[in-house]
Amino acid sequence: MNGVTGRMGHRQHLVRSILAIREQGGLPLPDGTVLWPEPVLVGRSEAKLRGLAETHGLTRWTTDLAEALAGADVYFDAQVTNQREKAIRAAIAAGKHVYTEKPLAEDLAGSLELTRLANQAGIRHGVVQDKLFLPGLLKLKRLIDGGFFGRVLSVRGEFGYWVFEGDWQEAQRPSWNYRAEDGGGIILDMFAHWRYVLDNLFGRVRSVQCLGATHIPERVAEDGTPYTATADDAAYGLFELEGGIIAQINSSWATRVFRDELVEFQVDGTEGSAVAGLRRCRIQHRATTPKPVWNPDVPATIDFRSQWQEVPDNTEFDNGFKAQWEMFLRHVYAGEPFAWDFLAGARGVQLAELGLRSWREGRRIEVPELTA
Repeated sequence: MNGVTGRMGHRQHLVRSILAIREQGGLPLPDGTVLWPEPVLVGRSEAKLRGLAETHGLTRWTTDLAEALAGADVYFDAQVTNQREKAIRAAIAAGKHVYTEKPLAEDLAGSLELTRLANQAGIRHGVVQDKLFLPGLLKLKRLIDGGFFGRVLSVRGEFGYWVFEGDWQEAQRPSWNYRAEDGGGIILDMFAHWRYVLDNLFGRVRSVQCLGATHIPERVAEDGTPYTATADDAAYGLFELEGGIIAQINSSWATRVFRDELVEFQVDGTEGSAVAGLRRCRIQHRATTPKPVWNPDVPATIDFRSQWQEVPDNTEFDNGFKAQWEMFLRHVYAGEPFAWDFLAGARGVQLAELGLRSWREGRRIEVPELTA
């Protein structure tokens, strides 16, 4: 597990996924055996790795990637983006199965090359697509599968929050996120997410039009040094999906939250609408839709929010990262299918690359189909 000293690698992948699988007694496989994951922690800081291992009662850690690969079946990568491709190439060359955070690589060419190398090597490979496993989006998928919306017309997404500049309050995200030369930028980060959300829930993305921005031009690094932000911190995207569905998604690290959750999607259809977030999902059917009339001269008399219904859980939702980890491990050790391979990850990088190009050229761009 490379990159586990970082926020996501530590909290979501090590603690809430791999260690959580151990805490539940391992992962049952279809043949009746139980898989017991033994993590080998890899990173650049010996002190951080030793402290992490001691905290969680682990004994295997190293700063030498080759040493870690020699004693492992699966390689996992949660490093900064610009370090990922080289490490994954090494894992493939060592014949290891690979599971990785997104984006798969910094550009489409690198992503497709990793896909080709992985397929040639005959290894199993996967990319984290965590938002598909959020309770709110699982409920939304339930509505779609049940025909609640009728014909889906549009999707509107709002994601983001204010990331402090790092001077008078510590930033919640690492500084490399705001340096393009280090693989930062919200388009490369979030468009990879939006690709698999849109593709899996609503239909293949056919075109993109994007306007990016660097709203905060100077930030302060972890050591207190000011630096110039060279990467985009906001993106305003318009996507055309198959079936004529229009999706609009705003992504920003320079916005203050006035919504119930940090990400929300409103889906409007001929028969009903829904608003889904990380955990909640609320709906309004056509039969219960109010009939507002535009009149700016009088106060609004309709409490619009009160007329939406909460979609019940109807099940217990596990941590989304853990759920996908279990699927990938069953894919590796039991041969079960796994849909989110390197090619799926490459599609996310493709959309980010085309989004950046759309911003640069000021135009709408078609999204061609990718094949392995």
